[in-house]
Amino acid sequence: MSSSCIEEVNVRDDNWFRIASELLSRAGIQVNGSAASDIQVKHPDFFKRVLQEGSLGLGESYMDGWWECDRLDTFFTQVLRAGLEHQLPHHLKDTLRIAGARLFNLQTKKRAWIVGKEHYDLGNDLFTRMLDPQMQYSCAYWKEAQGLEEAQIAKLTLICEKLQLQPGMRVLDIGCGWGGLAQFMAQRYGVSVVGVTISAEQQKMAQERCAGLDVDIRLQDYRDLNEPFDRIVSVGMFEHVGPKNYATYFAVVDRNLKPEGLFLLHTIGSKKTDLSVDPWIDRYIFPNGCLPSVRQIATASESHFVMEDWHNFGADYDKTLMAWHERFLASWPEIAENYSDRFKRMFSYYLNACAGAFRARDIQLWQVVFSRGIENGLRVAR
Repeated sequence: MSSSCIEEVNVRDDNWFRIASELLSRAGIQVNGSAASDIQVKHPDFFKRVLQEGSLGLGESYMDGWWECDRLDTFFTQVLRAGLEHQLPHHLKDTLRIAGARLFNLQTKKRAWIVGKEHYDLGNDLFTRMLDPQMQYSCAYWKEAQGLEEAQIAKLTLICEKLQLQPGMRVLDIGCGWGGLAQFMAQRYGVSVVGVTISAEQQKMAQERCAGLDVDIRLQDYRDLNEPFDRIVSVGMFEHVGPKNYATYFAVVDRNLKPEGLFLLHTIGSKKTDLSVDPWIDRYIFPNGCLPSVRQIATASESHFVMEDWHNFGADYDKTLMAWHERFLASWPEIAENYSDRFKRMFSYYLNACAGAFRARDIQLWQVVFSRGIENGLRVAR
């Protein structure tokens, strides 16, 4: 940003500039500083826009090219650790969104298909390049892994070992994505799998990759399921269920799980019980989503299951997201003609913001194993 532009900011919006600079300084971030996490402001109305519109203004102004940052992931880590998101004024639209989540069911059967069309159907050309060969769009397990593919295989193996899969079992995969887990379970553990998704693009690829296996991929809402399974697994789908439907979700799992069965829930989680949703993520990435809390999961599940194990490896999502971002940027020249430059900025912002949030431990990643009560207890894999 040129000195003349800085002067223009000070002249036109001196108060906005001062307030924003003071807030950012609490997170160790300078305006037009030299550190990788410092922001470079390109538009004089940036400060006013962010202070008035909060998260939505910050994200949209980045998409519009109003500011730059060499390391967005570090920027968000510092911002969240300093708690700056709680120091911004609450925009009226944000207040109305929270009120709406309390009053209305934003994840009805009809509305549940929105996220499939707006995010997961973005294009298999994007996701096949960004993700690993197993097409895992959820947190990898980096305990001993050296790279993304190895870490995702470790995650799939961990899930299967926790479920104690045996040949001949019938497994339900709620929110099966592109079929990577279904294929892995069928090939390596000899089980029969039914996978359900609300994304037509995911169903198409999942059916192709699971061809010839004992796998049935359905375009179906989970609430319509009513058949017996030995094991049930759900990876990266519960974030789209919504608080109004948590009780229904666990009732559906209970209805479909055999008496001696096991259920594994893999989900991003909030460290506190809160119906608020980041407005930028809600508008541009995952419409109608909401992160569950420990309390919400416990309350919804306690009348149905014994909670056998709760495993938090949310710090691994930071490495996963940064690996995705690296692959996204590397593959951009191959797919650029299918997307706009504004989309590229949006998607980079999304991946880095989420990485920063996990690094700051602001959000979590849980694997929770449920049963109806194992007589001698469950020895859970790590």
